[in-house]
Amino acid sequence: MVDWESPLSWDFDAAMTAVTQLAETGRTSVPVYDISLSARIGERTFDLAGAPLFFAEGIFAAELVEACEKAGVLADALALRRPRTITFARRLVRDLAEHRKPPMVLVRRGLRLWREDPLVLGRQSALGCRPTSAAALQRRARTLLRAASRKPV
Repeated sequence: MVDWESPLSWDFDAAMTAVTQLAETGRTSVPVYDISLSARIGERTFDLAGAPLFFAEGIFAAELVEACEKAGVLADALALRRPRTITFARRLVRDLAEHRKPPMVLVRRGLRLWREDPLVLGRQSALGCRPTSAAALQRRARTLLRAASRKPV
């Protein structure tokens, strides 16, 4: 079974290309996955529709921090810090509702991720992200959006 939390399941170069295309043109092509099949099944166009900035999120977003900073497309790098039991419960409810895998696979995987959660946050911090609460992340996002909307085009 594919470990979607492993950097080996992810294409850094494609992700960086997508981020820089979004920053430069406001649109890019993104993959579409079927988690139940553990496979990429296609792609779709993602368009910012004129939004002044975008947020890259997910377990691998931290992997891009240094490259985004060098490319001049990084506004900030934050890692959401929340109680891991809440993360476990939300992930399990989502994955069960979407029938991503058999229930016992989801429970075992969820418990493994629950145990590894402090390591993930530690790695994201080491890669340049600042751990932050959901409330602080929302405040920072509003600040960035206000600043970006005031910049001349």
